[in-house]
Amino acid sequence: MKKEKVVLAFSGGLDTSFCAKYLTEDCGYELYTAIANTGGFSKEELKSIEERAYKLGATKHASLDITQEYYDKSIKYMIFGNVLRNGTYPISVSSERIFQAIAIINYAKEIGADYVAHGSTGAGNDQVRFDLTFQILAPEIKILTPTRDMTLTREYEIDYLKKHGYEADFKKMEYSINKGLWGTSIGGKETLKSNQTLPESAYPCQMVAKEEETLTIDFKEGEISAVNGEKYDDKVAAIQAIEKITEKYAIGRDMHIGDTIIGIKGRVGFEAAAPMVIINAHKMLEKHTLTKWQQYWKDQIGTWYGMFLHEAQYLDPVMRDMEAFLQSSQQNVTGRVIIDLKPYRYVLVGVESDFDLMKSDFGEYGEVNKAWTADDVKGFTKILGNQMKIYHSVLNKNKK
Repeated sequence: MKKEKVVLAFSGGLDTSFCAKYLTEDCGYELYTAIANTGGFSKEELKSIEERAYKLGATKHASLDITQEYYDKSIKYMIFGNVLRNGTYPISVSSERIFQAIAIINYAKEIGADYVAHGSTGAGNDQVRFDLTFQILAPEIKILTPTRDMTLTREYEIDYLKKHGYEADFKKMEYSINKGLWGTSIGGKETLKSNQTLPESAYPCQMVAKEEETLTIDFKEGEISAVNGEKYDDKVAAIQAIEKITEKYAIGRDMHIGDTIIGIKGRVGFEAAAPMVIINAHKMLEKHTLTKWQQYWKDQIGTWYGMFLHEAQYLDPVMRDMEAFLQSSQQNVTGRVIIDLKPYRYVLVGVESDFDLMKSDFGEYGEVNKAWTADDVKGFTKILGNQMKIYHSVLNKNKK
């Protein structure tokens, strides 16, 4: 009897390692594993993950590189929108999961799979992101989720793998680490408690730089065009160059506390040196080059765009409408941002731009006015205060 095919979204972590062994040993499926790389893995790491997949029983393993697509269809707009979930988290995993799910389901269709599987638990956001994308793009392919359906603990999965002869660095697997081009999330025992935080050792990147360093990032119409004066046509390579410079300062670390899609609060640690520096540098440049109302509406759209992306709504057409607005807003966001890097922190020094609206021809804030007279301001202030004067006049009369 021919075995049914299942494609497993495989990262090589504990949950997907358990799923691989369980789907072959206990369920008897013909297992195909696939990893959708969003820029977080080296060639050596991808090779190691492939070896792990075959060791766990995979018939075939595929490495799907979607880094460029991830930048073009998501990261670019998150930079335009200065997207930080709850003002803190650059939604690293939230954004990449949709594109990983799209790549996995397309691969499943390509090889004629009967099932597609993922290792998400029943208590997080990823289960919704994978399920929803799979259901929309391939409703005919059934979804398998052993970790979720069996309500498994990490300890159970480790014991199961050991009993089936699979050896790995289970100590390292105590933390769930998801790395991509736009940052790394870290989940583990401390993130499950409201009064604890991750130890230094849990972060993949350690602080090794002692001396301060100046970094310059050039933007052209909102996209990175140069790093420390070196031009980049490849925007992915530009982000990687910034990450290489900034990660050694151990900056961009924080703990995100947010509302999950399923209605409970969740905590996750993260490190995102390049994303945090890029977003805040870009935002500073916008403060100089955009009008007040452009900034206001960009903040509204950016917040909604980030929320919808986080909550698996990427395939809704309204996202294309918001992307069009964000793209349009970047026409004059061109210039250089100067950043000082220090151990565990950075300082935005300033900007240089031909589109800088802080033009001294009109006045120097707090110093000299050049485009209006003192009498102009007196008259303007008198008219500006009319409504409040009327309100307080009526209020005082009715108090008597």
